[in-house]
Amino acid sequence: MRDIKVDEYGIKIMLPKADFFLIKISRVPSICANILKQEMLSLGGDVAISRQSITGKDRNTACLLMGNFVQLKRLIGKLRTQPFRLDTVGRDLEKIIFNYKKNKFLIKCGDYVLNIKDKTLIMGIINVTADSFSGDGLLTQRLNTSSQKNIKKLVLQKAEQMIKDGADIIDIGAESSRPGARSIDKKKEIKRLSCCLKALVKEFKIPVSVDTYKPEVVKVVLDLGASIINDITGLRNPKMKKLISKYSAGVIIMHMKGTPRTMQRNPRYMSLIDEIISFLAGAVDSAVEFGISADRIIIDPGIGFGKTLEHNLEILKNLKEFKVLGKPILLGVSRKSFIGKILDVGPDKRVFGTAAAVAMSIRDGVNILRVHDVRQIKETIRVCDAIARNQTRIAN
Repeated sequence: MRDIKVDEYGIKIMLPKADFFLIKISRVPSICANILKQEMLSLGGDVAISRQSITGKDRNTACLLMGNFVQLKRLIGKLRTQPFRLDTVGRDLEKIIFNYKKNKFLIKCGDYVLNIKDKTLIMGIINVTADSFSGDGLLTQRLNTSSQKNIKKLVLQKAEQMIKDGADIIDIGAESSRPGARSIDKKKEIKRLSCCLKALVKEFKIPVSVDTYKPEVVKVVLDLGASIINDITGLRNPKMKKLISKYSAGVIIMHMKGTPRTMQRNPRYMSLIDEIISFLAGAVDSAVEFGISADRIIIDPGIGFGKTLEHNLEILKNLKEFKVLGKPILLGVSRKSFIGKILDVGPDKRVFGTAAAVAMSIRDGVNILRVHDVRQIKETIRVCDAIARNQTRIAN
C-alpha cells in the first residue's frame, strides 16, 4: 500500500481487512454453530458446518470460521451478548487470535532470559550415550571407556565448537530416546551427566538444557546449574512439574505417543494436529497450575516420537497451527529418520535434508531448532531469517 502511496491512516484501517483467518472449533452444539454461521454471514465472513447440523440430525459439529481480523473482532463483540455459552467461544477466539499473532517472547530459564524476536535460536545437541540414532553419542567416541575425565573433555570440546558455530543453547542428554531404546537406570544417567554438566555451566555463559524425564535426575541437574529441562514425556509426571516450578527453570514440553521403546509400533491418530495441540494445551495448563510461570514454557510437537513418515510431514505442513498455543515452538528435525526415508541415506548424510526442513519451518514460525550440525544449520537459518524475518547481518 505504501508503494501506491496510500495514506498512513488508510493503511491502518485497511491492513486488518487483509489479515485472513481460518479457525477450526471442535464439537460445537449445532444450535451454537448455526448462530455462529448467521453472525459471520452478517459480517461478510462465513462458517462451514456439517449438513446434518443444519437439518438437526447432528447434536454437535466442527466449525470452520472464515474471516478477516476485522470481521472476527466484530464477531467476538457480538458473542458477548449471546446465550448458550457463546460468550465463552468469543473469549476463546480472542485468545486464539492473540496467540497466533504473537511473535515475540521473553523466556526465563534459571539465570538466563531467551529473547525470541526476529532471530531463530539454535539448540546444539550433545549426546552422552552409546546408542544415539544420529551416531554422535560421545560414549562411542572416547578412547578410555572407564574415564569420566575423557567424557568431560569431549563434552567441553563439542560445546565450545557449537558455541563458536552459533549455538544459543546447549542440550545434553545421557539416555537415548531413539525408537526401540530401553530406559537406563537413573543412577547411571546421573553419573553420565554430573561429570560434565558442572563443568559446562562453569565454562560457558550459555543456557544448558538437560534432556530427561526422571524427577531424580532433574533435581540433580538443576542443583548443578541446568537452566532448562527438555521433557520428551510432556511433563506427565507431577514430580517433574513441582521440581521445575521450585527451581524456576525453563521447560520444553514435547508430545510423544507411547514411550521410546514402543512409540513407533504402528502409531495411529484420529486427527493428528488436533490431538497434538490438545495434548500440549493440556500440558501447558497443568504446568501453570503447578506453579510453572507461563513465560518459562516452550512447546515441541515431537517429530519422530510416535509418528510415521506421513505424520511427520503433516506436522511440518501445519506448523503454523501450533502458534494458537501462544508459546515459542521448538522443532527437532535434525538427522531424523523421516529425512533418511525420503533421501535413502544414513544419519551422517542428512544435513541437507535437515536444512530443507529447517528452512520450511522458519517460514512457518518455528522459534528454536534443536540440531546436531550447528555450523551448517546456522548458515541456513541466517538466510531464512533474512527472508522471513527481515533479520540481516552482513558477514565481515
